[in-house]
Amino acid sequence: MAKFDIIAATGCPTGIAHTFMAKEALEKAAAERGLTIKVETHGQVGVENELTKSEIAGAKAVVVAADKDVQAERFAGKRMVSVGVSKALSVEAAGKLIDRALAAKGDDSVAAAADVEDEVEEKESIGHIIYKHLMNGVSHMLVFVVAGGVLTAVSFLWGITSFDSTASDYNSFAAMLKIIGGIAMNLMVPVLSAYIAESIGKRPALVPGFVAGMIAIQGLPVNAETGMIDAGGAGVGFGFLGGIVGGFLAGYVILLLEKVFSKLPKNLDGLKAIFLYPLFSTAIVGLVMLGISGPMAAINTAMMDFLKGLSASGAIVLGLAIGCMCAVDMGGPVNKAAYVTGTAMLTEALAAGVGTDTYNFGTNFMAAVSAACIVPPLITTFAVVVGKKYFSQEDHDAGIVNLILGCTHITEGAIPFMTKNIWPVMPIMMLGSSIASILTIMFNVHDPAPHGGFLVLPVVENGPLWVLAILIGAVVGGILFVAFKKYDFEKNQKAAPAAKPVEAPKAAAVEAPKAEAADFVKVENVFVAEDFASRDEALSFVSNQAVKAGIASDADAVMNAFLAREAEGTTGMMEGFAIPHAKSDAITEAAVIVVKDESGVTGWDTMDGAPVNVAIALLIPGAQAGTTHLKILSKVAEALMDEDFRGTVKGSTDAAEIAKTINARLV
Repeated sequence: MAKFDIIAATGCPTGIAHTFMAKEALEKAAAERGLTIKVETHGQVGVENELTKSEIAGAKAVVVAADKDVQAERFAGKRMVSVGVSKALSVEAAGKLIDRALAAKGDDSVAAAADVEDEVEEKESIGHIIYKHLMNGVSHMLVFVVAGGVLTAVSFLWGITSFDSTASDYNSFAAMLKIIGGIAMNLMVPVLSAYIAESIGKRPALVPGFVAGMIAIQGLPVNAETGMIDAGGAGVGFGFLGGIVGGFLAGYVILLLEKVFSKLPKNLDGLKAIFLYPLFSTAIVGLVMLGISGPMAAINTAMMDFLKGLSASGAIVLGLAIGCMCAVDMGGPVNKAAYVTGTAMLTEALAAGVGTDTYNFGTNFMAAVSAACIVPPLITTFAVVVGKKYFSQEDHDAGIVNLILGCTHITEGAIPFMTKNIWPVMPIMMLGSSIASILTIMFNVHDPAPHGGFLVLPVVENGPLWVLAILIGAVVGGILFVAFKKYDFEKNQKAAPAAKPVEAPKAAAVEAPKAEAADFVKVENVFVAEDFASRDEALSFVSNQAVKAGIASDADAVMNAFLAREAEGTTGMMEGFAIPHAKSDAITEAAVIVVKDESGVTGWDTMDGAPVNVAIALLIPGAQAGTTHLKILSKVAEALMDEDFRGTVKGSTDAAEIAKTINARLV
């Protein structure tokens, strides 16, 4: 297996150019020093050239040049330097990083060798730490809820009381399904508690975490006759809130015990893991959980009573609360709080039995939660179909996929649409979800399954009305979303600068044989003697030339795409180069247009502050945004790290030579 002197990881949070420029610079710097190197890149297409454990172990030093998480903990103990990606964009800078890494001391800290300015790190907030641990528990719990809830719901297909051997509709297979489903549902709280604990205290925390979760669902057993604690007595459980408290308690008790036992000899590490940690943590956590069972049960009961009180205020109040909670962050902590509350109430409902007030309220609440979670993705589907012209091809494709996600109760598909325009898209989603929840409650819909979307329709009471409520919410939200996108589209059209009249190129493309079909740069699309007053004038020229060459159908749309990309972050590079790129449905074929201005275009925020002499403009159809676009952009970015490439393109006035040089690097 190959062994490398240096290993590196590069990555930038937006775009792909800097990721690959840093990679190229590091490779060249290592070659100059006679060192072997492997660079792992974290770009928009994911992790490429991934480092293996043996490669990490065998490397002399590590360079991390990234503005995103590249899992630097993998390199703990290695000689290492960690900086932002912008610190590795030239061969000289990359060389200094390699030298620093080789000179560093191995340390348990992954950033031991970095300068103080490179070590500035945003401290993780307490809120985010708590959320991270909680979500670890919720993510592990949900699969038990889904499996158990759906199996329980399916058992009802044979009859509402088909699990009861004394009932007329009894079915042994249905009874077995309900038993299996019930066992899975009963594991919900212990798993939640255990994996919150595991997130904090790692594997040793699983044991006290599971115990805390079991106590949360069973409560403190008391003998009914004596009123005293009795192992054979019955207790009042305190639900998923108790599981959350127990999980955090178990995790931090393990951290405390690790400090307490840290003075023990190293040869007792095995004893700590198999005996001391589980024994003491289980005893401590168990006693605390039993001790707080009374107050926790009271809190749990009060919360359920509050929700039932909202129901007494009417369907509008309760439905509005459910809808807003489910749609405000679409899969985030508020959404999860509403969903977990729904599943907890559904668990109580199924335990109470069909026909009881608890069953009716719990299943109606669950139906409202499910409706609110289903609506946001369907809003995007309606919008991209009805208002297709206002969405990019990428958004259109995502909206179509959201039809499947929405119908199966997966809200997260709507997140990309909301993040692009939080206002007013988030309120639109909240309104649509609230309408569906309110109507679901008013239509008296009952859903005994916690997940599955329309797949569980056979077991939903008043299922057709439930679908109607969801469709009404989706259509209302979809109409508002289209209206917003239409307004935004027309506003951008008006704001786009007037296109510069198309002029014959001054000393432009030299006639040459027609380029091969595979060539992205055609000779006739290379303009070597232009004079632009500003960046926008250059981009306008390119947009109009694209229409003239048959590459695009609408110059304004192309210009808007260029400006939108510049707003995300400058495409100005170094030493007089820029890589503007436009992704638009108005572009009919992937192509590259090159413009040169010897005097230099000012106002293009380049990395070294120099004016732009050469703009290599990429024009990509919307449908190819994640494929051809990334391929061309990464190839051009890597080519710009080559001094010979830069010299040829910048120094030549021969359009054919420039086209040939660039095409050779795009293979």
